[in-house]
Amino acid sequence: MILPKEKSKPKTELSEFTIFGYGMPKIGKTTFAAGFPDAVFLATEAGHNALSIFKVDLPDWDAFLEACRELAEGKHSFRNIIIDTVDNLWLLCRNHICAKNKIEHEGDLAYGKGYALILNEFARVLMKLSMLPYGLVLISHATVQEIQTRTGAMHKVVPSLPDKPRKLVLGMADMILFFDQDIVRSEDGKQTIRRVIRTQPNPGYEAGDRTGRLPDVIDLDYRKFVEAFGRPAPATANPNKKTQ
Repeated sequence: MILPKEKSKPKTELSEFTIFGYGMPKIGKTTFAAGFPDAVFLATEAGHNALSIFKVDLPDWDAFLEACRELAEGKHSFRNIIIDTVDNLWLLCRNHICAKNKIEHEGDLAYGKGYALILNEFARVLMKLSMLPYGLVLISHATVQEIQTRTGAMHKVVPSLPDKPRKLVLGMADMILFFDQDIVRSEDGKQTIRRVIRTQPNPGYEAGDRTGRLPDVIDLDYRKFVEAFGRPAPATANPNKKTQ
C-alpha cells in the first residue's frame, strides 16, 4: 500500500527546499550560494576562484551523472547541492544527447525528437536530484525578454534558460529569487547601490515564494536571507503563492 495515512508536515529548514536564484553577471549569485552550510558546488563554469568551497568541475553530462550518483549514495557530509550554473548544465545535457545520437544539432532528428530527448533527460536527472534529502540551489543568469500584451510590448527579466527547461526549473522551485539592484539616496542626495533579493511575483521579473515566509525585498546577503526565512510564516500566507 502506497497511499498515505497521515498528512505531511511542512518543511522548516532551508536545506529541505529547492531554491532557484538568478541575476545579471557579477551581482553576487555565487557568493550568496556559498553561504549555504555544508554545500558542494557542481560547477559548469568558471568564477569560483575567489571562494573557498567544495567543488566538482563538470566538463560534461557524464561527470554530472557521476556526481549525482555519489550524492545519492549518501556517503558524504554535504547538506546542500549548488548547481552553478543551470544554464550551462542544459548545454551539457544537449551536447550529451547530440553525441549519443551522432548528430550536430537536435534539429537533425525529425519532428522535434532531438529537443524532446534533451528535455526528458534534463528533467529526469534534476527531478531525481531534487528528491534527495538535501537542499538544492540552482543558479542562473538573467536576460531581458520582450513580451507582447494586449496593451503593447513590455520587457521582463527572466532566467536565461531556454523556454521549456526554464518552465521546468521554475515549476520545481520552492523559492524563485531575483537578484537585483536598488538605487538608494541619502539625505545629502548621494546615490548608492543596494544589492537585493526580490521574492514576490512582478510583471517586470520572475520571482516567487511558496513558503510564505519571505518579505518582498531582502538584502543580497545569505545571513539576511536566513534571518528573513526564520520568521514565522504569516497566518494569511498562501503557501502556493508563486510566479505564474
